[in-house]
Amino acid sequence: MTKKTRFYQPLLTALTLSLLALAGCNSGESTESLPNTQSPGTSQYNGPAPATADVQAFKINVWDNLSLSNRCGECHNSSGQSPRFAHEGDVNVAYAQANQVVNLNDPGRSALVTKVAGGHNCWLGSDQACADAITSMISSWAGGSSGSVNRIELQAPALRDPGGTLPFPESSAAFSTTVYPLLTTYCSSCHADGDTRPYLASGNVDTAYDAAKSRMSLTAPFSSRLVERLRDDRHNCWNNSCEFSANEMESAIESLAGTVTPSAVDPDLVTSKALTLDGDGLLANSGGRYEDHVIALYEFKTGEGNTAFDTSGIEPSMHLSLTGNVEWVGGYGISFGPAFSDNGFSVRNGKAQATTGNSRKLHDLLTASGEYSLEAWLVPANVTQEDARIVSYSGSATDRNLTLGQTLQNYEILQRSTTTDQNAVFSTEDGANRLQASLQHVVINFTPDQGRRIFINGEATDDVDPAPGGLLSSWDDNFALVMGNETDGNSPWEGTLRLVAFHNRALSPAQVRTNFEAGVGQKYYLLFGLSHLVDVPQAFMVFEVSQFDSYSYLFAEPFFISLDDEASPGSIPLAGMKLGVNGRETLTGQAWSRLDTTLNDGDYVAGRGQVLSRQGTIIPLEGGPEADEFFLSFSRLGDHENVVVEGALPPPPALPNLPAAPDVGLKNFDAINATMSKLTGVPVTNSQVRDTFETVREQLPSVANIEGFLSSQQMAITQMAIGYCNELVDDISLRGNFFPGFNFNAAAGTAFTPGNRDLVTNPLIDTMVGSNLDTQPLVADLEGELDDLMDSLTACGGSCEADRTATVVKASCAAVLGSATTLIH
Repeated sequence: MTKKTRFYQPLLTALTLSLLALAGCNSGESTESLPNTQSPGTSQYNGPAPATADVQAFKINVWDNLSLSNRCGECHNSSGQSPRFAHEGDVNVAYAQANQVVNLNDPGRSALVTKVAGGHNCWLGSDQACADAITSMISSWAGGSSGSVNRIELQAPALRDPGGTLPFPESSAAFSTTVYPLLTTYCSSCHADGDTRPYLASGNVDTAYDAAKSRMSLTAPFSSRLVERLRDDRHNCWNNSCEFSANEMESAIESLAGTVTPSAVDPDLVTSKALTLDGDGLLANSGGRYEDHVIALYEFKTGEGNTAFDTSGIEPSMHLSLTGNVEWVGGYGISFGPAFSDNGFSVRNGKAQATTGNSRKLHDLLTASGEYSLEAWLVPANVTQEDARIVSYSGSATDRNLTLGQTLQNYEILQRSTTTDQNAVFSTEDGANRLQASLQHVVINFTPDQGRRIFINGEATDDVDPAPGGLLSSWDDNFALVMGNETDGNSPWEGTLRLVAFHNRALSPAQVRTNFEAGVGQKYYLLFGLSHLVDVPQAFMVFEVSQFDSYSYLFAEPFFISLDDEASPGSIPLAGMKLGVNGRETLTGQAWSRLDTTLNDGDYVAGRGQVLSRQGTIIPLEGGPEADEFFLSFSRLGDHENVVVEGALPPPPALPNLPAAPDVGLKNFDAINATMSKLTGVPVTNSQVRDTFETVREQLPSVANIEGFLSSQQMAITQMAIGYCNELVDDISLRGNFFPGFNFNAAAGTAFTPGNRDLVTNPLIDTMVGSNLDTQPLVADLEGELDDLMDSLTACGGSCEADRTATVVKASCAAVLGSATTLIH
């Protein structure tokens, strides 16, 4: 008899080991969770006291939030409709009623959640945001998402052969005569170039086509997002009828679909059954995160509009307004692009910002606990950005409570506390290259005793906070939460945020690891049917799949399984597994094309399957999760074979005859600073040279290419040299060691006689230029230049200032220190 197979969500990841650890949490560090104790502050309750601690947890986390009159309290009260979970007279009655519509083991599947997700009385601008907020409330009532592993029940999808899909044409020609005219006529007031994304009505038809693809279904035009926005959301309807507008848009998409020839699969391929992500995918990530003390949560699920919702369920909600160059990313996320000119006039830097009033939640709840964790899943666009603000709770570029930023390949945390100023910097170690232009999980912890700690991809970096811990009581409550920039818009960050959360307790290392292993974004299991190819009932090849971004899918960790617990594979050869989309094998991302293994009883575990690979791969998105049809092909599976002989690789093209690269290069900004410090003996921590370096840092060379050297860089180097030489000469001990025998108290007219000049020029040349090197300027030439400089600066007509002697030495020092002898390597 066939049985349903239960399968643990993280089975095919490294979480298999951590599952065992979680099972034994009763020893060691306490895992007791305290519920959030914040309420919206507008619900008044004067009824009987909660009868139990669980009723109190329900009141604090759910009733206080949902019993408001503008949410559920208007209808589901004591005299309203059932269930009366917002009963205002007796929270114990409300508790009993709520238990009928919640699932504490899987809050996301609660009837209370699914009802709102379907459009019932959402108080926000997004049904999904309301559903997520209620899910968070129920999770907090249930004791939070303690990181425990959730069970996923694998279920067989409907089986169908691949092929017959309608792929989008490569050219926008058909689109330009069908759907595009409607978009440009009725949507250009908002969705034209430089206005509200997506640019569906762009003046460039190719741009509009790219934006519209993921919002059209050629297979089922009635389900296209362009149609649903008109028919269901009543968004910007024309002709005074949303039904008419939706029908006209549906007809236009049908006309576009009529120009497309259905895809056909190569009959020689050995293929699995076919699936779509939205229609056949089994939701894989049902919780698994630790969120007991989350006070603000951004999962960026909305996918459109100008608001990113705080779905923590903790009031006040800090919703973010999106302005400037910010766009939604498929698979959950928002992306901050580079600044751009709007119609040639102003430069628009993107940011996502909450109001000052709502942002006060961070001040109130984090100063109350005295500690926090800032958690983010993010993808930096590059590793060349400096002073870029990723997440900031601040008032300006120089006035803040807390900032997570990027400088090159370092994460920087700037924070105010009772032991520091408002810009105390804590950074990952230079040269460790912790920040990468890839998806990373970053957690910043702060506690009064340990100060700040940084975790990247689940592991502590072991960087040591230079500042003592202290308290957060000095935080300013008039600041605003902003992401992707500073509040003034002058510190833009380029990259993508997939999730951001604030916890009012510091996460433990185990909790950080749990949240990293839970991953980010919506993930599905796709079960590709194989029973028509192998003699195993209900046989499937299963992949974990997610929409990676707006342009691609991530397929990962395939395993073979039978949903019949009494079945096993025996011995089935498998080789050359490839992914196919819309009737053809993809040209890229074939990570398992060289797989050559056997499905066998020895490696197969009933109810869990046989793992084939830990690898993942990226393949291009074509029509979107609703339209793209996936299948698998095999070179060999059981008795079926389609061995493909790869053609010979073409000969490599002749390399171009490029000009020879220079033999010398430039030192970058940090190397220049370190060199000047070493040569003068003035430490880089000296406040005067440090301030000068921070001022001109962005003006100094950042790459070694000497052909890119600019006059502005020389000006910055000169300022650095003057700063170091000024500190050298003003320090009596340093100058005495550097220029032994020279009399700084002598008048300028007598201090630089030929014999005395050597006491200045020789140390400068010996220390800063060197001798007997293969390539270096002629010493005589250097001495001549310094002589001319000294002559010019001491020609005061016998009335030089008292400090002119020191000034001349400083100028001579800066001339040598700021020259190519210290810049080139």
